[in-house]
Amino acid sequence: MNPYILSTLLFGLGLGTTITFASSHWLLAWMALEMNTLAIIPLMAQHHHPRAVEATTKYFLTQATAAAMLLFASTTTAWLTAQWAIQQMTHPLPSTILILALSLKIGLAPVHSWLPEVLQGFDLTTGLILSTWQKLAPFALLLQMQPTGTTLLVILRLTSTLVGGWGGLNQTQLRNVLAYSSIAHLGWMVLVLQFSPTLALLALLTYITMTSSTFLTFNLNKSTNITSLAISWAKSPALTCLTPLILLSLGGLPPLTRFMPKWLILQDLTNQDLPCTATLAALTALLSLYFYLRLSYAMTLTMAPNNLIGTMPWRTPHSQLTLPLALFTMLTLLLLPLTPSALALLSP
Repeated sequence: MNPYILSTLLFGLGLGTTITFASSHWLLAWMALEMNTLAIIPLMAQHHHPRAVEATTKYFLTQATAAAMLLFASTTTAWLTAQWAIQQMTHPLPSTILILALSLKIGLAPVHSWLPEVLQGFDLTTGLILSTWQKLAPFALLLQMQPTGTTLLVILRLTSTLVGGWGGLNQTQLRNVLAYSSIAHLGWMVLVLQFSPTLALLALLTYITMTSSTFLTFNLNKSTNITSLAISWAKSPALTCLTPLILLSLGGLPPLTRFMPKWLILQDLTNQDLPCTATLAALTALLSLYFYLRLSYAMTLTMAPNNLIGTMPWRTPHSQLTLPLALFTMLTLLLLPLTPSALALLSP
């Protein structure tokens, strides 16, 4: 792709997300989300491959449906309450439609089925943008809405944690595994959204950090399925030693970074007299931990000739910048000692 066109598209992508952050009017937020979607479509379809074109078409149709629902709900709000402010959603009908529209945009269960199919059709770089940057704008609108304890929100958050853990168990493609991992993590964020928005934002930031580290690692090794993980030690032995720690951090094991938001979320749910919800969330986290352990086993304890690929890859030079990978890996593994600082920020 031409560098000038690429710069223009990336600028539009960042501008759409920034306008969403700054907007308090539903019409402006809808326009920014559309700008964001239209900017990423050419980035998705830049590889002229049938799978990429199919995934781009599915993504466009899904986002267009969510945008139409959002515009309809915001117009209904203006009709019923005579105001367009995001923070003043009082009528239950448009609030429910808006929550469904934003859930469809970020891929919360049970409106999640497009996410694994779309992510599987893209390369790992585009998948990284879709799994991290594209979650920011809809999640910012959810934070501004501050939805109350509706039955729909309870169904969304519990279903997402369950589907995200259950759906990734039998996957062999790494992008599908990361898609279901994204669904499960988003369920954890929505789980605590109405009680502590700051904690939900902390969980989102740690999720973006660890997902970026995982995608950059797989992109450096050119790994797209579990079988190819078994020969990644021949390409980068040091990174192969660190990758299981990154995956276990995604699973939430101490003393790694992701343990901090999960621990704080379970503690907050317990303080809100929701022990059953906290127990169910902790049990579904075990499902996610299983397929992270499965990837770790395939990467570190399976070596040739015990895998299906008999030839070892050459250690060819790679063009990927290693500084972002090193930075995200360090943040993924070493942020747990900052938990007291996070508690100080979360305290009112």
